[in-house]
Amino acid sequence: MSTTTSDLQSIAEKVGAGKRLSYEDGVRLYESPDIHTIGELANMVRERLHGRTTYYNINLHINYTNYCVLRCQFCSFYKPYSKSDDQNGGYELTVDQIVERAQHAYHQGATEVHIVGGLHPKLPFNYYVDMCRCIRQACPKLHIKAFTAIEIIHFTRISKPRLSIQQVLERLRDAGLGSLPGGGAEIFDDRVHDQVFKSKVGHEGWFDVHRTAHQLGIFSNATMLYGHIEKPTERISHLIKLREHQDESLAKGNAHFNCVVPLPFIPQGSELAHLPGPTGMDDLRTLAIVRLMLDNVAHLKAFWIMQSPKLAQVSLNWGVDDFDGTVVYYDITKGHGQSTTHQELSSDRIKRLIIEAGGVPVERDTLYQRVVRDESDRQKNLQWGGEFNRH
Repeated sequence: MSTTTSDLQSIAEKVGAGKRLSYEDGVRLYESPDIHTIGELANMVRERLHGRTTYYNINLHINYTNYCVLRCQFCSFYKPYSKSDDQNGGYELTVDQIVERAQHAYHQGATEVHIVGGLHPKLPFNYYVDMCRCIRQACPKLHIKAFTAIEIIHFTRISKPRLSIQQVLERLRDAGLGSLPGGGAEIFDDRVHDQVFKSKVGHEGWFDVHRTAHQLGIFSNATMLYGHIEKPTERISHLIKLREHQDESLAKGNAHFNCVVPLPFIPQGSELAHLPGPTGMDDLRTLAIVRLMLDNVAHLKAFWIMQSPKLAQVSLNWGVDDFDGTVVYYDITKGHGQSTTHQELSSDRIKRLIIEAGGVPVERDTLYQRVVRDESDRQKNLQWGGEFNRH
């Protein structure tokens, strides 16, 4: 690191020695103009952990409803509840429709289904239990990663008799739930919470769900939504809270955060559409800083749906080791000029993007175990996009 600027020299020495960075270090990384050194330091950590191995998976996202009782300002996904689906663009999928989509993906080689949705005011808790149970029956080896922390808390409120977070998670786990995504974290700061998503539970509730999940042996991910009204200092505080929780989970040894997923705010269609959103440089800086600050979370993912495939490819040399997966359908955000929920990359294209960035593509399952496929599986993956286009 002979070209390191003086303002980052002490940080570079810490990173080189494998020492933990402080809050002050994180703030300095955001203030430094030396963006290239920040990327180089993050890549050093990435290669220390994973070499040039770059993970991806064959997955399918399902958003079961966009009806939601919340009105978060950053969200362009939610619709107020209406009994008629065609009144305002709202929808809700039946359990049979969800199972049909999951089963089709399963037969095409998917190892994971990722399920999240709005907080529907009318659907009973049994709908979610039945969803997991029916997917598990139809697709025995398909990992079900489903329901953000706020969804889990919503389930405690609608269950009759009312259930605790632990009881909800146990019921879902027994029905087939494999792990939790990390959505709904946003920014762990009271000022940001009160201004942008006041109706949503704060960081105490989010951590309660993930702490309980980890105690039950249920792995999860963590997120950070950046690029709206938050300050760089608030991003660093958010990351330190995640790091402290991970320390706690690792010490207990049951389960922990598998991966952290920084999510850039996409203003279009939200109540904050007047904001510019993060730039590509801010994306790369933030991904790199997350890698440097979260020394106890093994994997860093660039969610290409929101980062764009091209920037996600560049990020593989800025600390990122996970390109995410095929996704296929995603309705929560439609960034970069897209107007359709069909947002898909084939496994072959993902591998090509990884190789061009100097990575070694490795297909993983949800828990980062290597997936080994035979020739018949490979042929399924070659047909992946065309099959879904016809459904």
